[in-house]
Amino acid sequence: MASFNELGLSENIVRAVSEQGYTSPTPIQLQAIPAVIKGGDLLAGAQTGTGKTAGFTLPILQRLSTSANAPKDKTSRRPIRALVLTPTRELAAQVEESVNTYGKYVPLNSGVIFGGVGINPQIKLLKQGVDILVATPGRLLDHHQQGTIDLRHIEILVLDEADRMLDMGFIHDIKKVLAILPAKRQNLLFSATFSDEIKTLADRLLDNPAMIEVARRNSTVEIIAQKVHPVDRDKKHPLLAHLIKTHKWSQVLVFTRTKHGANKLVEQLIKDGIAAMAIHGNKSQSARTKALAEFKDASLTVLVATDIAARGIDIDQLPHVVNYDLPNVPEDYVHRIGRTGRAGATGEAVSLVCVDEFKLLADIEKLIKRQIPQEIIDGFIPDPHAKAEPIQLRSFDHRGGGGGGGGRGQRPAGNGRGQPARTPGKAAAPQAAKPRPAGPRPAVKQSAPRRSGSRGNG
Repeated sequence: MASFNELGLSENIVRAVSEQGYTSPTPIQLQAIPAVIKGGDLLAGAQTGTGKTAGFTLPILQRLSTSANAPKDKTSRRPIRALVLTPTRELAAQVEESVNTYGKYVPLNSGVIFGGVGINPQIKLLKQGVDILVATPGRLLDHHQQGTIDLRHIEILVLDEADRMLDMGFIHDIKKVLAILPAKRQNLLFSATFSDEIKTLADRLLDNPAMIEVARRNSTVEIIAQKVHPVDRDKKHPLLAHLIKTHKWSQVLVFTRTKHGANKLVEQLIKDGIAAMAIHGNKSQSARTKALAEFKDASLTVLVATDIAARGIDIDQLPHVVNYDLPNVPEDYVHRIGRTGRAGATGEAVSLVCVDEFKLLADIEKLIKRQIPQEIIDGFIPDPHAKAEPIQLRSFDHRGGGGGGGGRGQRPAGNGRGQPARTPGKAAAPQAAKPRPAGPRPAVKQSAPRRSGSRGNG
């Protein structure tokens, strides 16, 4: 089996990858990384759950950090040299987290800009300069129109989830962006499907591209026993403890929406006499390694993780996955539950769903084309009169966050293009045209360039 060392990546990048628990590249990474490092254009067919993000972030970090224009440190002013366009705020933030994580030991930094949040912190970010910018099309054009962004030095352009961008009506914005970029650049287009529209865009954008197409890695939905337990948001933790003790679960991977929520849940489970640890971006590498090792050898009952931190977890015989909080991106549900039921083994995926998350559940069921059976547990009957509250999708500092289901923290209204949300009172994240929910991120994240490694991913 191939290793990351064989793909043309520097020792510093491979070191950051291995710290996340990865040893072998996925099929898309195996093909895309060498192709991008070569410098040519690329057309890649890859869905969420295939490892596509690292398929372009790793070789971009390699190219920018080893070129003649590479900065000597992380803090000096520098032009934007790589631009990644994504359809939603949620995806933009996830991609930038990956850049930050894998670029930990190279002198590059990154930033993310999207609509629905204040523009001034972003202007400050852009003034200081970043090597790699991740953006939604609408907010990028806002900055261009205001003269607050300089795109003259772009060497690499990535269109991520290009099919969704077209579905959401971004084609005109994409054309405007292409018109203001340098003519000479490397173009990478990633799409889950190759519709006629995508082919037309590829013909216009790409010059003699390498072509890669891989199947979804997590196609295990059909063989996994899925179940939803409706429950009030403040009863999620007692219900989880009840399920673990009643069914004598010995190895449970639990997903929370925020780092703060993960920490809070671990504290509560330990008080219940259940061995639990958390892994997320604020944990040291040694703490993550220890938690993962104890979980793999089954001496730890519960491992609580956020989506990005859990990407390095690969356990063949994992019997139980619990969605303590539903993900706001439906594909992440498939990715989460695909960690169980591997290699023909039976697996169970349980979701604790409160009133705030019913819209998210509906989006997940639409994606997997089936209804997930619901079972109300005695003693945990949800209040039929409970009203949905806005979901706080992420906590960026150590104070806020909320963990169970809903949150009382406000989130910015709007979609990835900086337009107001159509239904600001709903729990689901705002949508643009007909996409899955797009998760906003608080503006504080964009107040300064990311010094890769200063904060973990999460």
